[in-house]
Amino acid sequence: MKAVAPPVNDDALTPAVSSSFTAHDWRLGASVSVDDQLIEEVAVALVYNGISHVVMMTTPDHLEDFALGFSLTEGIIERPAQLYELNTRQLDDGIEVAMRISNERFALLKAARRNMTGRTGCGLCGAESLEQAIRQPAPVTSQQSFSHGAIESAVAQLESQQPLQAITGAVHGAALCASDGTIELLREDVGRHNALDKLYGAACCQPNSATAERFVLISSRASYELVLKAAVMGVGMLVAVSAPTSLAVRLAEQVNITLVGFARSGRHMVYTHPQRIAS
Repeated sequence: MKAVAPPVNDDALTPAVSSSFTAHDWRLGASVSVDDQLIEEVAVALVYNGISHVVMMTTPDHLEDFALGFSLTEGIIERPAQLYELNTRQLDDGIEVAMRISNERFALLKAARRNMTGRTGCGLCGAESLEQAIRQPAPVTSQQSFSHGAIESAVAQLESQQPLQAITGAVHGAALCASDGTIELLREDVGRHNALDKLYGAACCQPNSATAERFVLISSRASYELVLKAAVMGVGMLVAVSAPTSLAVRLAEQVNITLVGFARSGRHMVYTHPQRIAS
């Protein structure tokens, strides 16, 4: 898929993503005052054609990537070209990302919102019923094969590719990897779902955005939502450094995604479609 980045306002936000705090570091019976860098977490409101849809808690960088990726993986738009305009605005309580999407997609979004009641907590975005929550994406058609060595190579690079994690120790990373395991693109966020949305939004604006030829590596467990978003991206393999959930495994089996968990140096577990990985 090849896409052009949507128009962004000229005064795009560049907020700090971490702040320094004084803490007392207690080790082996002694306490020392230190300066510690903590990741910023802000409320980001996603607004479509003047209607606020959802507020997400996220790291305030690469918000244009996040908004585009979220819009695609949540089915609000079907392709990047349906997002016409994007503007960010700093408010007292957070950041507003205002988007203009096609009339067709906005009509569908409004129809879905009519059935929504108030929701709280960290549920599935925009979903009220079980039918809405458990979506069934189209099966992935990627024919790309990978190797165990490629998985090992990507995992070995991950730590050095996460600058925010190195500073704060509080963010997840999502990486787009070439078939040989080279990390080509990475995004970080306090939320693992947000990191993957940022990654997809950024990938859509790359000159060569053929995600079907690549795989995704995430520095977290593999949940149902992450498999769903990977399916929308069209990648053939999702690799997680931690465990998958049972629902994630079942969905990966259904949508033809090779799901790999516990990806560490010298070890990984292949849960679905092992035929995609050549020995």
